[in-house]
Amino acid sequence: MARHAARAKMASAVRYRLEYALVASVRLVARLLPDRGVAALGTAVGLTFWALDGAHRRLSVRQLQAAFPLRSDAECRAIARRMFGHFGRLLLAILKFSTLDRDGIRARVEFEGEERVEQALALGRGVLIFSGHFGFWELQGMAHPLALPPMHVLARPLDNPLLHRLLEDARTSTGNGVIYRRGAVRRVMRALAANQAVAIMIDQHIQSADAVYVEFFNRPAATTSALAALAIKTGAPVIPVFALPIEGGRYRMIYEHPVPLPAPGAPDPVRELTQRCTDVLEMYVRRYPELWLWMHRRWRDLPPDVSAVPGMFPSAARDEISE
Repeated sequence: MARHAARAKMASAVRYRLEYALVASVRLVARLLPDRGVAALGTAVGLTFWALDGAHRRLSVRQLQAAFPLRSDAECRAIARRMFGHFGRLLLAILKFSTLDRDGIRARVEFEGEERVEQALALGRGVLIFSGHFGFWELQGMAHPLALPPMHVLARPLDNPLLHRLLEDARTSTGNGVIYRRGAVRRVMRALAANQAVAIMIDQHIQSADAVYVEFFNRPAATTSALAALAIKTGAPVIPVFALPIEGGRYRMIYEHPVPLPAPGAPDPVRELTQRCTDVLEMYVRRYPELWLWMHRRWRDLPPDVSAVPGMFPSAARDEISE
């Protein structure tokens, strides 16, 4: 048993180093390429996965068919293919941004609605920022401190410790902090009490007892209750953020209007607020369906041919934020 465990540990260590070497090599290429070349390489990477990863290709198409029942199979397949290309571009853009200084990042982004965060911070209760695996969300986090005070990003550690350090360095390079989900509640509460912003993703399937079911594309989806629970407990404003690609290889970082908190005495305020936030995310996904991560299993009542496809993230049952 001990020998088997040692071999498994060694195999993982070798795999981690190989993965890191591959990513570091691509990062070096991205550093040297102009932005147009980075986008082209990212598209090629994404479409390579489209060609090779049949399981997630089928899953993406099935979820698009479930979300858009009036669209043809050909339309859903075309959206899924564009989505794979988009996430290849996202990966390369993250690597490119991780090599840039603040001026280099600032030259590639523009901000819209950042005054809404400033107005929310003026209330003195901190701000809860949320988004989903949509658009260029990691770039939004990296660019945020160039227009606003730095924020804390709620995240889970990567399994590969080498890639984990690389991603953490990118996330914190412009001044942000990272709060990891285990034991996160106290740190989040302290950040809000200090009138700081905390960013949370709300579109991962949650298997823990803290999950709340809300409608997403007219289908029940198990969703984190953390965002709503924290907002109701602290009174912190809740602001949606989205990062969209625009002309010239640049990106627009959009801060939407705050989501209204439920009225006092609402029968189920956590679910009500979670639904309101999910509705905002759905609005953006409907507008730009190729920018959302359809290759991740958001719903669990899917056809048998894709129900066993592994998600893009580990089970959130052990990653939901805790005391």
